[in-house]
Amino acid sequence: MESTIMKRLEEGKFVLIAEIGVNYYDIAKQRGITNMDAAKLMIKSAATAGVHAVKFQTYKAGTLAAKASPYYWDITEEPTRSQYELFTKFDHFGYEEYKELKEYSDEIGVEFLSTAFDTESADYLDELMNVYKISSSDLSNIPFIEYQAAKGKPILLSVGASNEDEIERALLAIREKGDAPITLLHCVLEYPTPLADANLLKIASLKKRFPDVYIGYSDHTKPTDDCDVIKTAYNLGAVLVEKHFTLDKTLKGNDHYHAMDPGDVERIIASIERMDLIRGKGDLVSLETESAARANARRSVVALGDIPKGSVITKEMLTFKRPGTGISPDRIDEIVGRTSAVDIADDTILQENMLA
Repeated sequence: MESTIMKRLEEGKFVLIAEIGVNYYDIAKQRGITNMDAAKLMIKSAATAGVHAVKFQTYKAGTLAAKASPYYWDITEEPTRSQYELFTKFDHFGYEEYKELKEYSDEIGVEFLSTAFDTESADYLDELMNVYKISSSDLSNIPFIEYQAAKGKPILLSVGASNEDEIERALLAIREKGDAPITLLHCVLEYPTPLADANLLKIASLKKRFPDVYIGYSDHTKPTDDCDVIKTAYNLGAVLVEKHFTLDKTLKGNDHYHAMDPGDVERIIASIERMDLIRGKGDLVSLETESAARANARRSVVALGDIPKGSVITKEMLTFKRPGTGISPDRIDEIVGRTSAVDIADDTILQENMLA
């Protein structure tokens, strides 16, 4: 299946990725269905709402976090205080399950990908996806970045909690392995991210500093009805947005409390379409729809009194009035000194055939 993500980026079109992550475990428990059925339900719900791709997270707790790893999230929403303990809850899927999810995504026409957190998953996911996503948490894990970059596929690289030199080093590691397209995603590793910490101007800085890559945004703010965060990110240069996805934002735990739901997806897509409508193309030319106003609201050279045939035209004989259907005022220096070819009555809009 062709990469929808890359095709849209190449065409300059907005991309929205639903980060399902491991939220389907909680949806399965809430609805009394299997994890697989919940994952498929979330894929279908996201696709129906309008996303262009769905993304999961692939890891094993034992290879991801030491047992003593502390939490870094809002424990009023997710009370688990150990990373290892949290990840153990959500690491049951392997190759066969992700293969099934990939095939299901293909069936309903949405792109599938998953963030790999170890070399084993990076290897078996290779045949299942067109694009690799590297987490902010692995930005300094250069060996792992190089390992994934060596697969030769486009890379989405989140740069949360990073400094410029770290981004440069990660990009260099990718570039040393090939020339596949790269997308840098501005990200704030704060769950949820308060609006005051969204720091969206960093998107513009990334775009200016790294002009040879695509720029995106991995959003952890709580959704708003007016989609102002994502609209602002888009207008600052983020052509791809990844946001956690859920079917119930009231669920406790993990990534539900700052996720978008199907209604949010529909609002985001509609908002971006409206932004595109408003933004237009940016060409430095007048619009065809302005043609009537251009002709009638501009001014022409107009006779200021009667001008007999054979008169030498002076500035004092002329003024400038609407409409702009005659000789333009910017040609006044070409008009002065010429001779009238006909009698020109007062208040006449001058035309080229009136002058010798």
